[in-house]
Amino acid sequence: MVCTDACVFPYPRGDTSLRRLCLEARNLGLDSIVCIDAGERAQIHDVLVRRGVLIEAGSMQEVVARVKKEQRTADLLLVRAGDGAFNRAALSYRGVHILRGLDSAPKRAFDQVSAKNAADKGVAIDIDLFPLIHRRGASRQKALRCYRDVLRLHRKFSFPLTISSGARSLLDLRSVREITRLCAVFGMEPHEVEDALFTVDALLEPAGPVEVI
Repeated sequence: MVCTDACVFPYPRGDTSLRRLCLEARNLGLDSIVCIDAGERAQIHDVLVRRGVLIEAGSMQEVVARVKKEQRTADLLLVRAGDGAFNRAALSYRGVHILRGLDSAPKRAFDQVSAKNAADKGVAIDIDLFPLIHRRGASRQKALRCYRDVLRLHRKFSFPLTISSGARSLLDLRSVREITRLCAVFGMEPHEVEDALFTVDALLEPAGPVEVI
């Protein structure tokens, strides 16, 4: 199985080149990373780079248009979470792989109906570690509450989870051991962390050959 950080932002969206991120990811024990707006899928420093597109839209019409535009070239399509109605619709739309950003979404943005939609369609909910690492006080507590709620619903409905660092620099990446410790703060068990790190592989259909750089 391939251990994957489900969302990183290389230069120009972050401040670190893709090559440097891959080198650090390898040193931290990761097998692959999903890079937002990366070029072609490739293997760099023995790390598989998967091309991700993060769709940040105000309506489902925009989501549909972006999915149709990007699905032929992107490995993974991620949608930024919104309110409850938006999330339920996004989770039901064919072509969406991951819903992320629930920590910043409005209250009741992810409920039992959303959880069932995610389970039925096989859409993953992302646990973004960036808020746990960089936020403090009430903002960090909000993210922890959100992830506890997601975990509770995951255990009930068995929708897939992914874990991402949201890294924009080398310092944001985390090792598997550090990821496990961070996720333990909101009650995630080590075997659940392991499953979530392997989810990206399960979301993808067999693809073509990988260019080695």
